[in-house]
Amino acid sequence: MKITRYELFQVPPRWLFLRIETDAGLAGWGEPVIEGRAATVRAAVDELMEHLVGKNPLNIEDHWNALYRGGFYRGGPILMSAISGIDQALWDIKGKRHNAPIHQLLGGKARDSIRVYSWIGGDRPADVVQAAKDMAAQGFTAVKMNATDELQYVDSHEHIDRAVERIAAVRGAVGPAMGIGIDFHGRVHKAMAKVLAREIEPYRPMFIEEPVLPENNEALREIARHTTIPIATGERMFSRWQFKGLLTDGYVDIIQPDVSHAGGITECKKIISMAEAFDVAAAPHCPLGPIALAACLQVDATCHNAFIQEQSLGIHYNQGSDLLDYLTDKSVFRFEKGYAAIPEGPGLGIEINEDHVRAMAKTGHNWRNPLWRHKDGSVAEW
Repeated sequence: MKITRYELFQVPPRWLFLRIETDAGLAGWGEPVIEGRAATVRAAVDELMEHLVGKNPLNIEDHWNALYRGGFYRGGPILMSAISGIDQALWDIKGKRHNAPIHQLLGGKARDSIRVYSWIGGDRPADVVQAAKDMAAQGFTAVKMNATDELQYVDSHEHIDRAVERIAAVRGAVGPAMGIGIDFHGRVHKAMAKVLAREIEPYRPMFIEEPVLPENNEALREIARHTTIPIATGERMFSRWQFKGLLTDGYVDIIQPDVSHAGGITECKKIISMAEAFDVAAAPHCPLGPIALAACLQVDATCHNAFIQEQSLGIHYNQGSDLLDYLTDKSVFRFEKGYAAIPEGPGLGIEINEDHVRAMAKTGHNWRNPLWRHKDGSVAEW
């Protein structure tokens, strides 16, 4: 079997899909994208696929190493996201070839389902109380919300007080059993992150996410001294080599690799298994499309330390198109009592509605994340 051709589809709201075709009549799907840089990743996929056309798609480990190690310059969000989508598509083909879900080819399931959480509140957290109640009514047992809007390096405690009030209100509305993830989103610098973490501790968050930007991970040491809340990070880290230092430093409790950014199924399985040796949990990042979520669930199935999965159904970014719009069988992502079943179909376990993908690719997108500025005109972290 050989790879004969591939196609890329830039589809709304902000996704990029890859279809790899073989001479055996099998095709696999992947989702290689960086939010806001879809066209750049698309160019990287074109470059990398030059190596793969004509090759046997089943030799995934060799292809991964050739794509990663074959370039003198390697790593980073663009190249690793391109590899990620290619890797997902190759695993999809392999699963279809063997008529088995990917998790069976990775050693089999460690679980039948995984807990999921839902986003509330948007980029600038608002209406979080009602949204949290709505999610609880739908059966979710966990939600995640942004902690704050933009913050200066050292900012007014007024901003901290507003954040604490929102989090307290959510906790009061949903009771003690609901998991509440608080995403600092890299917007909070070290000085204020220490203050905010301490102030929200009485409301028992499930975790605080990206309390500082990953380039400032050394600050986690000091933040960890100020709180007992589990610390999560990793959505902007792109290989096992980046996670290595984070894990050996010992100040992270939950890693959040993204199966569409951190090297695909092949690499994220290794990253999460590496974290298990450090007694660190995994909550894979996935505010993306249906292919990325399916890939996450396949990895989650095989990793003992994966405890919850992000998913983006109804997230504020999905205006005009959502995950289920691109699937033939929409029941595959049916959540029950806050859990998602592991897909059991061949490959990724989903069937892409190819006609809809092609139609929406004609619309396309040019999504960009917001550019925020502080009152003094300086660029703020989003």
